[in-house]
Amino acid sequence: MPSRDEIYTILNSVMDPEVPVISVVELGIIRDLVVTGSAVHVTVTPTYSGCPAMREIEADIRSALLAHGMRDVTIATVFAPAWTTDWIGAEAREKMRAYGIAPPGRAEPQGLITLSRRRPSAQCPFCGSGDTRLQSEFGSTACKAIHVCNSCRQPFDEFKAF
Repeated sequence: MPSRDEIYTILNSVMDPEVPVISVVELGIIRDLVVTGSAVHVTVTPTYSGCPAMREIEADIRSALLAHGMRDVTIATVFAPAWTTDWIGAEAREKMRAYGIAPPGRAEPQGLITLSRRRPSAQCPFCGSGDTRLQSEFGSTACKAIHVCNSCRQPFDEFKAF
């Protein structure tokens, strides 16, 4: 039976289906991993409660572990505490940028909702300019928004901070 660290290495090869340059480990949705004898129990937290990719992610996790000889694999989903983009590490954020997605900024603290006229502009992942405009709050997936760079004219997704 592989060690806990070896299983994390295996899971680090399971890519997020919506941002295929970062793994589920880098995304921060693997919350816990317990190895008991020949059994592996993985706990995941979805990026948001209605994330349509979770079924595929769970199937990919199970397939990766089974392909490495584990036979007793269970996956549990937990919703609390809620996942936050703050769980995405600096290296994964850079991978997002290199892929053409503006990584999320810091998540707003939970608690009172603060109303603001405008959120900060996203930095263009192609040319690095901060001179961008929000085109639509609704991007290719619910966790992304569409922006356009006023400098290089390139449209790009931004992974929303939450």
